[in-house]
Amino acid sequence: MERIDSFFSSLNRKIEPQVQTHLKDVYSSMSIALLSAAIGGYVHLFTNILQGGLLSTLVAMGFVIALYSTPDNGKNRSTRLWYLIGFAFASGLGLGPLMEYAIIVNPTLIPTAFLSTCVIFGCFSLSAMFSDQRRWLYLGGTLMSFLSLLLMMSIINLFIGSKLLYQIHLYLAFFVVCGFIMFDTTLIIEKRRHGDTDYIAHSVMLFIDFVDVFRYLLIILTQKEERKQRKNK
Repeated sequence: MERIDSFFSSLNRKIEPQVQTHLKDVYSSMSIALLSAAIGGYVHLFTNILQGGLLSTLVAMGFVIALYSTPDNGKNRSTRLWYLIGFAFASGLGLGPLMEYAIIVNPTLIPTAFLSTCVIFGCFSLSAMFSDQRRWLYLGGTLMSFLSLLLMMSIINLFIGSKLLYQIHLYLAFFVVCGFIMFDTTLIIEKRRHGDTDYIAHSVMLFIDFVDVFRYLLIILTQKEERKQRKNK
């Protein structure tokens, strides 16, 4: 109990009450989005109603554009929340083919990747909250530079098809996304301190970070499991 009390007292010293309330709304919206994404993945895996692919990606883009094109005025939050749910559902559909392949390799990979993503996301979010928050804002320029590098590597690898370059890209992208968890958490806190109360838009940032960590982690775990199975044969 003392450790729990110490945790919350430390949180109160670091983050103002209105910011804490805002973060609760952000993480609540993000939880709804994750549930919607899980339903989307389930629909792809276990039904023939909808399948993930290019169309689901376009639908997801349409929902997120609609969300950001609808400014938060305090009265349209239910509409914007439905846009978020639609975006998350389509994103879950988009993850369907990857999860389908992972199940073929080893069905336990998906829960392992999800639980690991929860731990990673929680650790990096808490690190951003309890550390010198403004410091992580300076991480944005570095992360954007790495994103440019990753894009360049992807384009180059389209022509040369290097497995080594693909692996470098995969692990580098994973660590960049982990950095974005800290950056986005800090950015949301600072935006709220400057009067931005749009928690639905803020939850989109963290939702994308969570999904990206899950995707890269699932790919990494699937590759390791495939190598293990080949070795055992």
